[in-house]
Amino acid sequence: MKLAEIATNLNCELDGDGELEISGIAPIDQAKSGELTFLTNRKYHKSLKTTKASAIIVSQNFDSLAISTLRSKNPYLTFARAIDLFHTQPKSSPGIHPTALISKHSRIGENASIGPYVIIDENVAVGDNSIIHPHVVICRGSVIGDNFIAYSHVSVREESIIGNDVILQNGVVIGSDGYGFAKQDDGSYAKITQSGRVVIEDDVEVQANTTIDRAAIGETRILKGTKIDNLVQVGHGSKVGYDSLLCSQVGLAGSTEIGNNVILTGQVGVAGHCRIGDRVIATAQSGIPSDIEPDSIVSGYPAIENRSWLKSSALFSKLPEISKSLKELQRRVDKYLK
Repeated sequence: MKLAEIATNLNCELDGDGELEISGIAPIDQAKSGELTFLTNRKYHKSLKTTKASAIIVSQNFDSLAISTLRSKNPYLTFARAIDLFHTQPKSSPGIHPTALISKHSRIGENASIGPYVIIDENVAVGDNSIIHPHVVICRGSVIGDNFIAYSHVSVREESIIGNDVILQNGVVIGSDGYGFAKQDDGSYAKITQSGRVVIEDDVEVQANTTIDRAAIGETRILKGTKIDNLVQVGHGSKVGYDSLLCSQVGLAGSTEIGNNVILTGQVGVAGHCRIGDRVIATAQSGIPSDIEPDSIVSGYPAIENRSWLKSSALFSKLPEISKSLKELQRRVDKYLK
């Protein structure tokens, strides 16, 4: 594909040779001649001197470069769309594999593709154009919208509600029992029946081996557009707002409420019954034991304002020296007072 054609498809400003033939897209430090690359992270600026790429995607105000350039208002999004010009996702043909077990009391929409050893229980509704890969289990009473994709070993438990354009990656569990146990007089624990449900709204993606638990009563809800990474735990009765990002190994205890456009980065933990305001960003490994106001950036444990945490963390390595100085100062004061 010629670079000029790519520029048109991606709505970019072309600076350079539009007749260049581009065969693919690759990272800046791995790209070869004939490939398109991109630059959005400052730490890779040094690779501009060594890259073998024939063309590069950059921001509109980026400096002039020796290689042909595609300038974009949003270079990372442009890079994402460039991948689609060269990579086509495998397509599944409509049809139901003979080993799939589907209740006669369930309804499957048009153009569905259902793979080997899928189990669909009673009173399930699956929308049109759905793709259900091998070994997926959908339990009784679940209702799923159009354009649903479930990869192998996904489990959708009883009475779950899933909207349109939802993707569940391998091993996702929707609607497993919440962690509910009541202590008895003899010190043992009685299981609390988890009678609630999970609701996943439209355009949500849940990635591999994540679990979203049902509540004892009420519902656990993931709002429209939210993206959840691998190995995330969403506790019973929690609510996650729209267009939020939960990165790998985030853990939400029960009845947590996450606002809209929130970003919880890797290994963030949130205590139960906390309210995280809209547009909050929590940096990696933060522990959140209490409510966070909207538009905050927090770090550390217990999570505090990010700038304060950065100042505090800069002092950690100096604490032994500071302690030694304070002890010496105290010794001198004590000696003087004597």
